[in-house]
Amino acid sequence: MQQSFLLILMTKTNPPDNAAKKYSTDNQRVASLYQKVSGHIDHARSAVRKTVNIEMVKAYWLMGQDIVEEEQYGKARAGYGQSVLQSLSDQLSKKYGRGFSVDTLERVRKFYLSYKDYQGIQKISATPLRKLEPPHFSENLSWAHYLLLLKVRRIEARCFYEIEAERNNWTHTELQRQIASLLFDRLAKNKDKYAQLKLAQQGHEIIKPSDSIKDPMVFDFLGTPFPSKLQETQLETALINHLQDFLLELGRGFAFLARQKRLTLDGKHFYADLVMYHVVLKCYVIIDLKTNELSHADLGQIQLYVNYFDQLKLHHLISMIASTSW
Repeated sequence: MQQSFLLILMTKTNPPDNAAKKYSTDNQRVASLYQKVSGHIDHARSAVRKTVNIEMVKAYWLMGQDIVEEEQYGKARAGYGQSVLQSLSDQLSKKYGRGFSVDTLERVRKFYLSYKDYQGIQKISATPLRKLEPPHFSENLSWAHYLLLLKVRRIEARCFYEIEAERNNWTHTELQRQIASLLFDRLAKNKDKYAQLKLAQQGHEIIKPSDSIKDPMVFDFLGTPFPSKLQETQLETALINHLQDFLLELGRGFAFLARQKRLTLDGKHFYADLVMYHVVLKCYVIIDLKTNELSHADLGQIQLYVNYFDQLKLHHLISMIASTSW
């Protein structure tokens, strides 16, 4: 009888001399030093950008305050406000160049009027601020973010988007997409007035499974006007190819685990389209993609998947308890 064996082939190499060792060590130390120094530079540049952002936002708010006060001074004269903006725009453009058109000054004015009674993120107040005392603006939000927020008319929706953009560090583009997809309305759907107010003041808090559901889901990032017209395998592939956008649409807490996860039950193999794990709710999330009308057989299959992962989670819990007891 033949035995299995492992054959290891080795080649003789000359040991490195001391000079080569020293050269390698020096390179490693220089590489480590480079990482430390470049980290300081990146941190400083990020801090400078944030400081510039918040100082410019404050400056625009103060500019808006001065413009409004000047308009109130001359409100008895017809056309006074528009002439002031035009004259101010001409002088600022002459000194600072582009960026101070009448349209920009009108947006600055609107910015002040929208935020003059606003005490900062997570706090809506009707108490007016004293003169020359801007609200607390987030260092993570630029002027471009606030220009988008100004387009949101409902204050509760605007507060929600501001909280979420600051909390999740949304870029200008991502904030624009979330506003356009009516994220606040989709989360607020089927909530009572108290829950909607809480959503506006505290942002998207996930306490129970229904809190993580958006109705409907928006897949505009797929680049196809009718995702429902795709075959299920095509839809699955498209979502995987845009996984980062898909996770952003799902919302906070979702982590991707597997695609076409094989489940073996009583010797039969089943395949779950997408499997996620929710790190906040601490549960598995099974996504079964359907582009046709849902049938009773589909519901039965989904329940089968849920039962499987419930048992899997229970098995892991028992294993953890058993290992701890030792």
